[in-house]
Amino acid sequence: MRYSILFGFLFLSTISFAQTISGKISAKNGEEIPYANVYLKQTKMGTSTNENGFYELKKVPKDTYTLIVSSIGYQTKSIRINVLNDKNILQNITLLDDNSLDEIVVSGTLRPVSKTNSPVPVEVYSETFFRKNPTPSIFESLQNVNGVRPQLNCNVCNTGDIHINGLEGPYTFVLIDGMPIVSGLSTVYGLTGIPQALIERVEIVKGPASTLYGSEAIGGIINIITKKPTNAPKLTTDTFASSWGEVNLDVGLRYKASNKINGLLGVNYFNFQNRIDNNDDNFTDLTLQNRISLFNKINIARKSNKVFTIAGRYVYEDRWGGELDWEREFRGGNEIYGESIYTNRWETFGTYELLTTENLSFQFSANGHYQNSFYGVTSYNAEQIIGFGQLVYNKQLGKNHDLLLGAAYRYTFYDDNTFTTLGDDGIENSPSIIHLPGVFAQDEISLTDRKKILLGVRWDHNSLHGNIFSPRVNYKWNSKDNANIVRLSAGNGFRVANVFTEDHAALTGAREVEFDGDLDPETSWNANINYVKKINTENAFITLDGSAFYTYFNNRILPDYETDPGKIIYANLDGFSVSKGISLNADLLFTNGLAINAGATLMEVSVTENNIKTQQLLTEIFSGVWSISYHFENNFTIDYTGNVYGPMRLPLLGENDVRAEKSPWFSIQNIQLSKKFSNSWEVYGGVKNLLNFTPAANSINNANNPFDVGIDTEANPELAFDPSYVYASNQGIRAFAGLRYTLF
Repeated sequence: MRYSILFGFLFLSTISFAQTISGKISAKNGEEIPYANVYLKQTKMGTSTNENGFYELKKVPKDTYTLIVSSIGYQTKSIRINVLNDKNILQNITLLDDNSLDEIVVSGTLRPVSKTNSPVPVEVYSETFFRKNPTPSIFESLQNVNGVRPQLNCNVCNTGDIHINGLEGPYTFVLIDGMPIVSGLSTVYGLTGIPQALIERVEIVKGPASTLYGSEAIGGIINIITKKPTNAPKLTTDTFASSWGEVNLDVGLRYKASNKINGLLGVNYFNFQNRIDNNDDNFTDLTLQNRISLFNKINIARKSNKVFTIAGRYVYEDRWGGELDWEREFRGGNEIYGESIYTNRWETFGTYELLTTENLSFQFSANGHYQNSFYGVTSYNAEQIIGFGQLVYNKQLGKNHDLLLGAAYRYTFYDDNTFTTLGDDGIENSPSIIHLPGVFAQDEISLTDRKKILLGVRWDHNSLHGNIFSPRVNYKWNSKDNANIVRLSAGNGFRVANVFTEDHAALTGAREVEFDGDLDPETSWNANINYVKKINTENAFITLDGSAFYTYFNNRILPDYETDPGKIIYANLDGFSVSKGISLNADLLFTNGLAINAGATLMEVSVTENNIKTQQLLTEIFSGVWSISYHFENNFTIDYTGNVYGPMRLPLLGENDVRAEKSPWFSIQNIQLSKKFSNSWEVYGGVKNLLNFTPAANSINNANNPFDVGIDTEANPELAFDPSYVYASNQGIRAFAGLRYTLF
């Protein structure tokens, strides 16, 4: 009885000591935040604010707690609270905007807009994402982006391009700060040598964007946004080396040339000189490279506060791959096979806002690309110069219309030593010169506070192919709290092909290149539906992003490896091609330090000709990516990243080719451990390609006879030398370690 009375007294004491924590959650501007999550850490006590931003936690026992407040679009806030015996607690809390959850993007509409408000779905990847799997170039960094695959096109020279939703590299338009820098001759090299220390983020738009960006944006765009000279760190350095002997150095330096000029200088250096042949085919598994890139971006302050930025980049690269005993003296000869490529490239681009009361700006870019190369005995020397300029006018008309008008002009000069630049007589050299003027218009109409429609149209006149018309329409709906977003889009895209500049399979190996008639511009029609769901729980932020896409192609230009095994035949498709599929991304950010980013894409890219439907070569049916990170309280982080690909149909040399018709399922996985010792120093290291996956050793056909000596390749095509059968890198497992230093 005595113990029962004592227990009852203690119980009543606990109830009497339990207090209430209440208050209002508001934004910095004073507006109440409804449906915010409020909970006491390491307890089961939590609630949500009502429509007026008010919360109340009842019967809180006496103790010391950490109160956590979180809401989508705001920075999570933690407050220490002591619950005493004698009073309830009133705790009003102000949350700050969290721009990391709603980034400002420019790629979808050619003007700054929050990612949530953009009618065009834009994926954003920050420098933090790329640091989870450090690589020598942005080309390799994209291997962990859902629906995006870096594709190697040659087993010897290791050049490649970027596939988006199964569409090949020439369909992907690569921009730097919104300017069309990487195209044509630089398609296979443009993503190397960009100093990653200067990259702020990468924006990706999947699907035709020709209405705003013109030709080559038929499959999507990758916009690399560099840091601003005014807010970049004073100094950033990032260097790492691998057990294979790769060495990469990135340096970024912010400087002030005068009171009006702020600059950002970047240097990237990459070197690999080891002749490694783990698959014993007597060819280098990884192309030897020596590359340096210099980048400079300046911001000029003006009395009018109008923007004036200009940037420039220079890239030099010397790369070669081939038989292990190849030396410079064998370049272009038929004794020992090697593929040697010297690249010199310069770029400049910028933005100048005109001195008018209206929002009118001039954007410009120019680049020159010079290539001196040998693919065995085949010489390929090429020069390309591109100049681009456009005027963009942005005007808000009333409350409901946001108008964008533009006029653009693009000049392309291209010359090489192949038959494509010969005159009508087949003797005189006749460089290709293309003039491409165009105009475009876009109107973003706010139907209601939660409904928008984007109408766009573009007209271009190609001096060789005539008029090209590209319309598009986008629709966006979002719920009141932005937790649900639906986007619908439909549009048209077009592309003018430049075979030798875009596909180095046309140069390497023993196959003869043939053009079947004049190549007309490709056109496509695309439809896309995108749904975003944001979930905010007591201990996690969850974003689900799903899309379904469908693209129909006319006049598509595809390399035909199968009609004649001894040739690569380029022609407009006498039929049609379809790319369709679904993709899902999931971002999970937990308050305990765990972050998970995962995605999967299921697609079918088919070619139908003569009523026969086939899977497109070198295109996977399924792909998946993931990035799992855990941040410990002692500034120690572990990152586990990877991808998985389904089988691809591969180019064979005929029925008797002994190589597999399809690639196997394969996965490239990496792990990294990093430790920050201060805001400035960080050490990291790990292992790449944990599963040590490499393609079959016989991927290079007839590697022991690369000049086809004594072989009748027409009678026995399956015996020809062929390095175009490639779906993954031959680089196996390797360790890496690096050091970062940042001075703010």
